Amino acid sequence: MAKGNKTGGGVQNKAIYSRISFLQQAATFLSTQRQTHGSHVTGASIGAPSDSARLPAPDGPTSVPLQGMSRRLATDLRSVSLKTRIRLKPAVKQAICKFCDSVLIEGESCTSTVENKSKGGNKPWADVLVRACHTCGRERRYPVSASRPKRKTERAVSDDAASLQRKKLKG
Repeated sequence: MAKGNKTGGGVQNKAIYSRISFLQQAATFLSTQRQTHGSHVTGASIGAPSDSARLPAPDGPTSVPLQGMSRRLATDLRSVSLKTRIRLKPAVKQAICKFCDSVLIEGESCTSTVENKSKGGNKPWADVLVRACHTCGRERRYPVSASRPKRKTERAVSDDAASLQRKKLKG
């Protein structure tokens, strides 16, 4: 018996996709963790932080985020996707600062605001999400998805078609 061709198959480059997924998860995890003076790691946003994470003693260990390791993993994630020519999803790209490669977590490492610079803020399709990175201070702007109304030329074409439909129904 000969082997039959498998149709449908799986995902091509599955190992690369899993590597990118791992790098993203690890970078996000490390950016939420804090390291005390030794090698002890405590959760920053998981449960209640320890006393040393909240208020370090003057002579005791200080709590610092693991930003360096997180940024390195985010840099590796970006380089792997560029080298293998795999497109990252917009949510993944927006979760990493383009300038300093730090993982953006709302309230911890970035601040998000919605701006509308239209006259009086009347145009809902002009809303823009502005994310400011706390590490490098740079801002990125992303359009908030709101449907724009049709242009006047497009409205005129659809109005003409609708009026022809009405005339056909009447006559």
